[in-house]
Amino acid sequence: MICLPERDRLLLITQPDHAQLSGRIMEQCVALAQHRRRASILRACAEHDGGWIEVDAAPEVDHFTGRVVDFMTAPSLTKQSVWPRAVGRLADDPWAAALVAMPAVTVYSRFRDDRAWESFFPDLTAARDALVSQSGRTVAELEADYPFVRLADLISLTFCNRWTEPQSFGGWTVRGADSHVTVTPEAFGGAMVRMEVNARAVPLQRYVSSGELHAALVAAPTVTLAGTVGGN
Repeated sequence: MICLPERDRLLLITQPDHAQLSGRIMEQCVALAQHRRRASILRACAEHDGGWIEVDAAPEVDHFTGRVVDFMTAPSLTKQSVWPRAVGRLADDPWAAALVAMPAVTVYSRFRDDRAWESFFPDLTAARDALVSQSGRTVAELEADYPFVRLADLISLTFCNRWTEPQSFGGWTVRGADSHVTVTPEAFGGAMVRMEVNARAVPLQRYVSSGELHAALVAAPTVTLAGTVGGN
């Protein structure tokens, strides 16, 4: 779950909705227009957070803080569990599945020395390599395609979280300012690409239990966040 405070309310954006936005954004990426693996790359962009469906369907509250647990504060076991599900949901497209396995291996690399994660990285790496082999391609090709998935992820996360600190990967830098995201170097042929994502608006307060949060969600209106992404 992405949690965005806004005045007296908290906007909740599911990880799968954020990922779907990632896919829609990258449909406009010029460098992907003629890419022979475009369909699989776009599918990976749009479905990379599919493993969060079950988690975001029943969001939790931190017992000590009363805050909604988001994708950054979720327990390690939750974070570890989402990636095999996300990869498994793409079993019919091994290349997309292998691309979705990549964030688990790269984004969480800071946990490599944590004993609670000791089996996670070998297992996901083995799954990734098996999928690459199944596709008939190479890990080098996967590493060449993955920056598109990460760029899509960073653009959408920057927009949904209203991040302002620059985020860089694969030669691109993403910067947010209110509802606009700038990508350098320019990736969309000079166009301003419109972004929209739905959120549920619950009161910005301390929740005494997950049950109280779930009750608030039942009554929560849906709001649409809109913005743009483009070059300098």
